[in-house]
Amino acid sequence: MNASLIEQPADLDLVRTSYDRVADNYVEMNLGDLTAYPWLRIAVDGFATAVRDLGPVLDVGCGPGDVTAYLAERGLDVRGVDLSPRMIEHARRRYPDQRFAVASATDLGLPDSSLGGILGWWSLFNLPRATLAQVLESFARALVPGGHVILGLHQGDGEIHRTEAYGGVPVTWTTHLWQPEDLWALLDKAGLAQVADLRLSESVAGVPSLALVAKRA
Repeated sequence: MNASLIEQPADLDLVRTSYDRVADNYVEMNLGDLTAYPWLRIAVDGFATAVRDLGPVLDVGCGPGDVTAYLAERGLDVRGVDLSPRMIEHARRRYPDQRFAVASATDLGLPDSSLGGILGWWSLFNLPRATLAQVLESFARALVPGGHVILGLHQGDGEIHRTEAYGGVPVTWTTHLWQPEDLWALLDKAGLAQVADLRLSESVAGVPSLALVAKRA
């Protein structure tokens, strides 16, 4: 399946509008700061080390650009994309030396074997389960052999339907919770082999967190 043929979520426009609405508060609350989460920072540092010599890196769902800039400081050739134009406005203002663009994870059109690494760092949990499977397949095709993907997601069963977020701002989105074994099954089906599995007891969302790293064989 070509990346351009990924099924577009029915709530895509609602999710985009919601993230535009919360972007200012997200930046003010400094929620993208990795230094506040030492165990997650270790996972990102390991990813950076693994992909540094493999080629360009794409931060999918980069928000206001904090992780993109963090990786650039560590010598990676990285760019960020996000569904929300307002998030990208913040990213470009805060990190003018970095490259950012507005784009959905479901419509990236990535060339085969073009990237050394891809991040989906707490940016893919709004995707319906079948859509996430297709997105991960597109990631696998875009990676060079040995290229890595790192995912940050919320752990649990079912979904959380959010009506407010980040300081009580009204939103309309669904947070899909994942069990690690189900994610590993999707990654394996996409042709990505397990590298690392970090599980944290809680996150800013009030539920356990997952950070998974896989690589293209």
